[in-house]
Amino acid sequence: MQVLIVDIDTLVRNWWVVLLRGILGIVFGVVTFFAPGISLTALVLLFGAFAFVDGILAVMGAIRRHGTGERWWLLLLQGIAGVAAGILAPLMPGLTALVLLYVIAAWALITGGFELAAAIRLRKAINDEWLLALSGIASIALGVLLVLFPGAGALALVLWIGAYAFVSGILLTALAFRLRSWGRTRTPHFAPAHA
Repeated sequence: MQVLIVDIDTLVRNWWVVLLRGILGIVFGVVTFFAPGISLTALVLLFGAFAFVDGILAVMGAIRRHGTGERWWLLLLQGIAGVAAGILAPLMPGLTALVLLYVIAAWALITGGFELAAAIRLRKAINDEWLLALSGIASIALGVLLVLFPGAGALALVLWIGAYAFVSGILLTALAFRLRSWGRTRTPHFAPAHA
């Protein structure tokens, strides 16, 4: 997830990236709700598109932060993992449901961990960091459910992933708009003080 940053000014300037990820999650969730009987191949393609776009956004965020002294390389690793998952999923549509399940579980656990870490780092800088923390918790919950109940079936898998994407998308969208409005009402840390 592209929100793992330590500089609040960078997060506020790039609120639209958080919004894009939120919208992508909502769309992915809605598609899975309205088409729960989709085949495993369609699920692989949907997940691949979701992970790929999310990974690209994370890589873009890392490139923007390179050389700023921030931990940009963590975001880059997360982005590379998303892009790799997004590329491998459609290239290997014959994956068994169990292998796909564990790939998605690992991705959800890693993403959730990054979101929780970012929320903890941001708690003193912004008021609504709990939105990001809830998104991280939802991601970790999905990963844990997938690991604990691997035999739940393809339909349950689709619905779990859709529910996670939808809830996470709503939370990230709300966070993006809070960041945008917060950025309009404050002076950035990097702005010179006026006498």
